[in-house]
Amino acid sequence: MNAPWKANMPGNRDPFNAFVCDENTLDALRPVVIELGWPPEKCNKGGLRNAVQSLSISASPNILLVDLSESGDPLNDINGLAEVCEPGTVVIAIGQVNDVRLYRDLLASGIHDYLLKPLSPTALRDTLTQAQLVFSQPKALDGNAPKQHISTAVVGTRGGVGASTLATSLAWIFSSDYKRPTALFDLDVHFGTGALTLDLEPGRGLTDAIDNPSRIDSLFIERAMIRANDNLAILSAEAPINSPLMTDGAAFAQLEEEFRHAFEMTVIDLPRNMLINFPHLLADVNVVVLATELTLASARDSIRILSWLKANAPHAQPIVVANRVQTGVSEISKADFEGSIERKIDWMVPYDLKAAANAAKLGQTFVEANRSSKASAAIREIAGAVLGAGETAEAADPVKKVKPSLLGSLDLKALMNKKGNRKAPVEPAE
Repeated sequence: MNAPWKANMPGNRDPFNAFVCDENTLDALRPVVIELGWPPEKCNKGGLRNAVQSLSISASPNILLVDLSESGDPLNDINGLAEVCEPGTVVIAIGQVNDVRLYRDLLASGIHDYLLKPLSPTALRDTLTQAQLVFSQPKALDGNAPKQHISTAVVGTRGGVGASTLATSLAWIFSSDYKRPTALFDLDVHFGTGALTLDLEPGRGLTDAIDNPSRIDSLFIERAMIRANDNLAILSAEAPINSPLMTDGAAFAQLEEEFRHAFEMTVIDLPRNMLINFPHLLADVNVVVLATELTLASARDSIRILSWLKANAPHAQPIVVANRVQTGVSEISKADFEGSIERKIDWMVPYDLKAAANAAKLGQTFVEANRSSKASAAIREIAGAVLGAGETAEAADPVKKVKPSLLGSLDLKALMNKKGNRKAPVEPAE
């Protein structure tokens, strides 16, 4: 069946399962199933309705045979089956209605074949054998094959710098402008705004995953994530603030692994405290978008986070984005900021309060609600850079740096002194 986001991946699922309506069909089916090496107990009594009920709480098999004899509206019921059936499952339908139009409509809906009752052992054996070949034949290479998965983490140097705005906007651009199946992973478990930005209820998917990591698999991902558009799904939470986060982070890593199989893009809204507590979250991240402001505090924390990334995630390309930039009113200049962090700011996103208010009013991401704004244009350029970083060999190269000033890492201290002879921070020893 053609479920969203995932290509045909049989994995470790049961090879076969059947739901038929009558004993005569069971008697005809079991010998063929045994001959093909499958357990006969996978032949169940009950038709399509029982199949839907069973698959709603368990994983789908590689090959599924369902009886439509008791179905009043076979096409509509098959569509209901598709909603609970994992992607990659080959569905064979059987029934009593000998109608060419029905046969063609069923094939168009995504099933593999339709057989008439009473079942012929020869026809049944041939159909099941052909269904097995679906998993053994090599996949043809073509231009429409899934592209390399790109994982992007968006980290804010401080609260309020707009990291979540960037994360939701980038995810929307990947899914809408580039038509890439995209997962938005909001890891601010208690106060995340990803679902709120998209005008969605967050659901319980993320909290359920944290509480029960053993449940995480492809089926869990499909049911736990909330669909924002045809190519974008979000996993987030609004956990009770009286419930502290009790996890070793294994659930987060497992979720990221499932995203790599199910999507082409993952955007992680990663609070900086999560970066500290669960450094393994960046193990397979390709790009880190560091959202900052032109302030002393953000300059200090940009230095610290960039240093941390160099030591703990050297494979991830950092992209520094100065967000909410107001001409002439920045706390420190762009040149001084770049001198402090010893590298260029990659993008400057202008401050646009009116556009931000418009997005909140419409319940849309910033770039969706304000397609023609200068800030949206900058964010679209950032999205293009993320795609380029993930898809080219240059992604592994260090980002170009500014030639260090004579003061080098002391620039920040000098800036602090300019602001009133305050004590410069002492960086803890590594």
